Parts: sequence; structure tokens; C-alpha cells
Amino acid sequence: MQWKGLFDAAVVISNDTDLVTPIQMVTTERKKPVFVVCPGRWQMAPKLKAVASHVRHIRPAMLKSALFPDPIPGTTISKPRNW
Repeated sequence: MQWKGLFDAAVVISNDTDLVTPIQMVTTERKKPVFVVCPGRWQMAPKLKAVASHVRHIRPAMLKSALFPDPIPGTTISKPRNW
């Protein structure tokens, strides 16, 4: 299916420079903002920073605070042990 751009903004959670070209396509061809969120303690790759509309870092504590309770109340759903 052809990409139709049926969105207002995109969020990419990565520090992988292989995504520079697709992010650049979205920001320049579709004129859509792309938020690049860098996980972990590393600096954001300069090439990603250069093509992103907005940049943010997400720290392990932020991810931990966003997890569902274990188990999810009223269910038997639990997260993997290594989380």
C-alpha cells in the first residue's frame, strides 16, 4: 500500500542512523514533524539529530515508571522475568 501520510507527527525511539533517510523523507517530503527519542544514556547520533524535528532522551527510570503493574490487575497477564 502506498504511504499516505495519514498522521500528524511521528515518534521514532531509536539511536540507529539507518533511520536517517526515512526520517528525512518524512520531514522534507511529507512536511511532518518527527520526534526522535534516544533511549539509554548515550548521546544521540549527530546524523539523527540533524534530520529530526525534535529530539528527546528517555532514561531507564522513565521507562520503568511507564510499565503496567505486574500482574495487570484483574488479569493473569504478567511481564517477562527479565524485565
